Amino acid sequence: MRWDSLFSDLEAQFSAERALESESEITERARVELGSVELNDRLRGVAGSGIKVMLVDGTVLRGGLSHIGSEWIVLTEGARQWLIPHGSVLSYQGLGRLAIKEQSRVQRSLGIASALRALSRGRVPLVVYLAVRKGDGHKLDGVIDRVGKDYFDLAVVVPGEERRAGSVAAVVTVPFDSLTAISSNSGQGF
Repeated sequence: MRWDSLFSDLEAQFSAERALESESEITERARVELGSVELNDRLRGVAGSGIKVMLVDGTVLRGGLSHIGSEWIVLTEGARQWLIPHGSVLSYQGLGRLAIKEQSRVQRSLGIASALRALSRGRVPLVVYLAVRKGDGHKLDGVIDRVGKDYFDLAVVVPGEERRAGSVAAVVTVPFDSLTAISSNSGQGF
């Protein structure tokens, strides 16, 4: 009968229209959800994996992503570790689509000052890389003495020497905004 054909055609059109609406709604929800994903969520999704990071001075680092703070990451490159502020990164390569929200309020609050205070307490010998407008950047060897709200004091020592009162060549105050990266000295971890 023609009526059966007509109703079957109407049902097919209605079903196709519902499927299209449902697909459109799913797509829109995915866009909204993606709009709430933060960079740190994506970084947590690849924690422990190898990534490539390009810094503002053109330096390219490759290594395993070992720690993620609210304003920084730690990249492990062989025996050397790098503390890198987010503001010093031009691009990340190797981030997957997986995003993991931070569950801990404590972890969310760990800014660059918290990481630097931990390095200061440990009296860890470091190489501090500073941003400069021209050239290859500038680096200082030393130990972080004090950390303020938006700066830190670095006791500059001769590479390979321990920080002692007689071995400090200078104390340099570094604003956080001038910091490109910090690496562990001579391949030692933080």
